Amino acid sequence: MRTKKVKAAGRFKARYGRSVRLKITEVENIQRKKQNCIFCNGIAKRTSKGIWHCRKCNKKFAAHAYYLPKKEEVTAKLK
Repeated sequence: MRTKKVKAAGRFKARYGRSVRLKITEVENIQRKKQNCIFCNGIAKRTSKGIWHCRKCNKKFAAHAYYLPKKEEVTAKLK
């Protein structure tokens, strides 16, 4: 059962506290969006913690655990 305030974290009901459930909601909302590959801007799928696989360029690479950074963030760090 989902709730309006904590959305999918409503599965925890009254356990763990409100702030923890809100943080989980933020991370899961970002994680469930389609992630763009940092090399070719194709769709990348998370295979395990921090390991990503791009379907377009067929590259396997390491990055953030739950979501991929935007291409601008990656190029700014490389400079």
